[in-house]
Amino acid sequence: MMHHDIVIIGGGPAGLAAAVSARRAGVEDILILERDNVLGGILNQCIHNGFGLHTFKEELTGPEYAARYIEMVTEEKIPYRLNTMVIDINSEKEVTYINREEGLVTIKAGAVILAMGCRERPRGALNIPGYRPAGIFSAGTAQRLMNIEGYSVGKEVVILGSGDIGLIMARRMTLEGAKVKVVAELMPYSGGLKRNIVQCLDDYDIPLKLSHTVTEIHGKERVTGITIAEVDGNRKPIPGTEEYYSCDTLLLSVGLIPENELTKGIGVSMNRITSGPNVNDHLQTEAEGVFACGNVLHVHDLVDYVSEEANLAGKNAAAYVKKETAGEETKEVRLEASNGVRYTVPQSLDIRNMNDQVVVRFRVVDVYKDRFISVYYGDERVSKRKKKVLAPGEMEQVILKKDSFKNYPDLEKIVICTEVE
Repeated sequence: MMHHDIVIIGGGPAGLAAAVSARRAGVEDILILERDNVLGGILNQCIHNGFGLHTFKEELTGPEYAARYIEMVTEEKIPYRLNTMVIDINSEKEVTYINREEGLVTIKAGAVILAMGCRERPRGALNIPGYRPAGIFSAGTAQRLMNIEGYSVGKEVVILGSGDIGLIMARRMTLEGAKVKVVAELMPYSGGLKRNIVQCLDDYDIPLKLSHTVTEIHGKERVTGITIAEVDGNRKPIPGTEEYYSCDTLLLSVGLIPENELTKGIGVSMNRITSGPNVNDHLQTEAEGVFACGNVLHVHDLVDYVSEEANLAGKNAAAYVKKETAGEETKEVRLEASNGVRYTVPQSLDIRNMNDQVVVRFRVVDVYKDRFISVYYGDERVSKRKKKVLAPGEMEQVILKKDSFKNYPDLEKIVICTEVE
């Protein structure tokens, strides 16, 4: 059986950044496995700008951002295999993949980095009544068809869901000459970044209807129209509020799901909120030597944060295979999300062997105004930071410093929450 020090599953932004980080940390034997025919992942179809402001201090398109990392991988001479589908990973870090050239291959890894990204939630998960006519696309599929394949997907469009991809596609289709009739959102708030609402909807006078959903799809061969209705506090349609829109296309932007079928096969515990694996502050799962980063861990809003997280995973995987992680006795402390905070990543940290500081990322449950983000060590509040607005579409973070734990030797949990004062 062939052996590689580090095997990275996925050649998107997370996988590329992790590979470069691991190589620069001193590991020579790295292999990237990518199922597509090119590196870069989803960034290749994101031709709009807005990427790279944190990482490269300039505004780039998705393909430009991907190209920067592909160039780094090439310069570092990191090998990769394209058109290669990983079909199994086990707790022994044995990775089985298949491609046309090699057939079915199993390799042994010193460490595995999971960077498979995420996928879109399909229509089947929504229980929308109606036939299955042509003209219904997930927003990401429409984006690929337009930006990579060069197809026009429709002329009169309704979009369900105000996630970032849906908002961006509202602008993209408008620029291609289509008429976007309305964006309907089930929740009483948008699921996308505020800047995307302004730049993609407001700037083009596209209406956003919050607390609305599609109740019927009309048409048998091709979509002919959509009925939307207002929903109540239980997200159930309110009779008498129905509105009909004639259209030939329905785009669904109704959430992203981390791609974790392979992860589940390893046998690690999964987080029911993030749909990703539980990890510690080194981004290591419960399976020793298996790390996770990017959208496979939790859905990010900015690719810059994906790269930052992947840098950490690559560096820690390198330290693991070089056996630099054996430190003093461990002291694991769990992280708990409470009172308006939906989840945290990581879910635990080792306060004795952690880096000088750890970035904890999280999202909130609802839209809040003039709230404090508070951090508790046990029952004692150790920090608070006021935010004018907190929204589920915007990822938040707090930084925990190793020095701050000196006076808490018996600490068992850290609570991150929102508070009015």
